[in-house]
Amino acid sequence: MIILGLDPSLSSTGWGLIRAEGNRLSHIANGQLKTATTEPLPARLSHLATQLEALLADRPADAAAVEEVFVNKNAQSTLKLAQARGVVLMIAARAGLDPTEYAARLVKKAVVGTGAAEKVQVHAMVQLLLPGAAIAGPDAADALAIAITHAHHLASARRGG
Repeated sequence: MIILGLDPSLSSTGWGLIRAEGNRLSHIANGQLKTATTEPLPARLSHLATQLEALLADRPADAAAVEEVFVNKNAQSTLKLAQARGVVLMIAARAGLDPTEYAARLVKKAVVGTGAAEKVQVHAMVQLLLPGAAIAGPDAADALAIAITHAHHLASARRGG
């Protein structure tokens, strides 16, 4: 099964594709979908949608997993993140995927073992779990962690627990 993990952001949405075969995980690809901060919000959302559509056309997946929105201290940032996340969910659904959503703390716990893990710890564990993967940046590492979390949850569900 090919799983697409997505870490939504208006400036840099991370994505990561892994193959899950039983308990074996392997890296396929990862990257970042960027938008220009100089562009107006509607144009940025449209550009994000176009990039994700192109990614899904080029690299189809069997499943998708997306990080849930966390609330920032800055309400404007939270709203922009939520809008980018809405685009990501919509494009994934249009591609026939039913994205599963995971809280950031759950992803950290699944990959590192603690929900309070730092980004650098998540990146290190992703690198350990997917040896040889050249990770495009922190957003891509988070996206791969989300895909790994989904793979673990699917494997656990198959085992009945």
